Amino acid sequence: MAIISGIEHVRDGVDPALIVGLDMSIIGVIGTAEGAEAAKFPLNEPVFVRTSDSTLRAALGTTGTLVDALSGISSQLGSGAARVVVVRVAEGVDAKATIANIIGNEENRTGIWAFLDAGKELTYTPRIIIAPGYTSQTESGLGETTISAAGTDGTDGTFALAFTGGTGSGAAGTFTVTSGSVTSVLITDPGVYTVAPTLDLSASAGLTSATATVALEQLANGVCAAIPTVLERLKAVFPPEGPTSTRQAYLDWLETLPASHRIIHPLRVDAKVLDSSGDPVVKPMSPYIAAAYVRRDGENRGVPSGSIHNQPIYKIVGVTPNIDFSFMDGSTEGQDDLAVSAGIVVRGEAGVDGSVGSTGFTFLGTDTLASEDEWRFAHVVRMRDAIELTNAKMQAQYLGKQNITVQTVEVLLNNLRSLFSQLAHDGHILPDYKIAFSPDANSPADLRAGTVDLAFAVEEPPVLRKIINRSRRNPDALVGLTQRISTQLGASQSL
Repeated sequence: MAIISGIEHVRDGVDPALIVGLDMSIIGVIGTAEGAEAAKFPLNEPVFVRTSDSTLRAALGTTGTLVDALSGISSQLGSGAARVVVVRVAEGVDAKATIANIIGNEENRTGIWAFLDAGKELTYTPRIIIAPGYTSQTESGLGETTISAAGTDGTDGTFALAFTGGTGSGAAGTFTVTSGSVTSVLITDPGVYTVAPTLDLSASAGLTSATATVALEQLANGVCAAIPTVLERLKAVFPPEGPTSTRQAYLDWLETLPASHRIIHPLRVDAKVLDSSGDPVVKPMSPYIAAAYVRRDGENRGVPSGSIHNQPIYKIVGVTPNIDFSFMDGSTEGQDDLAVSAGIVVRGEAGVDGSVGSTGFTFLGTDTLASEDEWRFAHVVRMRDAIELTNAKMQAQYLGKQNITVQTVEVLLNNLRSLFSQLAHDGHILPDYKIAFSPDANSPADLRAGTVDLAFAVEEPPVLRKIINRSRRNPDALVGLTQRISTQLGASQSL
């Protein structure tokens, strides 16, 4: 019944959604812990761990990469605690077998694919993934082929290659004979070899005097090759560790990595830490770098807009290799490493001009492996992920609940304005953002189908990583000096 006399409130618009905070600081770590309690850390299942939970951490046992990773993560956070999604895999008979377990299987959600279930099972989605100790190993396989002699009198067709000699196994390939001669040789499976085999072309009956050779090539690390798909689905980033034996070994490994904006700061150094006996031991660096992002996000109230370039790394007592670096000398090895998007940790040098500091160890690195220049900086990628995921959460509240009206579209746009205004006010994005509803992008057919097309353009601030100071002489100052001397003396002095 209508109110006859009184006050009535009618909400005739669409309420704006609250801006939902999003946590981009959850680390996902995959590795081994053979002594773990299986009930608490089942294989290939995501398990949530706070680094402050000593009881649950003790259930991992004392061996394996997961134990060291959680210790390294915790060491960067002072009195705080990191939230970590742990996936334990079985330790294989060798690194190759363990890497296979880490890669896992998408259909069975094993290995790295288990992270995809973390959100729905744990309500925590990892946004920084690490696989300590298992991203630098590579194998060699069969690569480019060369037809040395095409031969004659062969049976035309395409035939399976045979392989003799060499050291290794697993290769497969085909060769094609046209008009009696070999016209192409194709390797379909490179296998794993340390010495190249001889190619056998005898499958083509009658073929004589035909020879072909194959060269070995370095294959990519399996974890690094497989993980970009998982990273894209999670909106996560991944700092892999490269070989530390020589710089050339690192560069060879770097060339095999996917060109992905989700692979950040390929690490060129390992950490040296003290074991329980006080002796220095070498450990993977990625846990320390992942935790540095958690610490940096905490300084920005959880917003992932900050770079970790020139940030301290705690607990470590050394690095290997020791890399020479100077902020004032572009010819140093460290500057060369940054030029290829590497991540490095360097020690302070007291009294040395251009050093990163006088004490401690400092991380240097800003880049991803993106092929597009606009996604070069890791903090920009993380911030854009946060913006898009937050916006998706806000807009999901209206799907199916509201019809397409002027009020609905206006509220959707206002939500974006509110989000960007807040982020710009706090310096997380630049203030000149744009939001639009374009008639050209919203045809009657699209609207009738229930689709609204909105557009926004925002720019994350780039990291300050280089300052150019133009140092010049100023002869005009000498004229001023002459005038001041003359004035001070009170009279013109001349002879």
